[in-house]
Amino acid sequence: MKKKFKCDIDCANCAAKVEDAIKKLDGVNDAKVNFMMQKFTLDADDARFDEILKLAVETGRKIEPDFSVEV
Repeated sequence: MKKKFKCDIDCANCAAKVEDAIKKLDGVNDAKVNFMMQKFTLDADDARFDEILKLAVETGRKIEPDFSVEV
């Protein structure tokens, strides 16, 4: 399943770091954090999508405390 969300992130470098960390999570097929558009796209296993989304947001906040996603 692939979904797009509005997100809030402060800089392009932070977005790249968050994106790389989320891509490494188990069950994530692909992830994109677009600083310019303030968009977060997550492609993950259908059966565990909500669980993976929650984990992805938590992972993003560990790297960039201001990272937030509107679900």
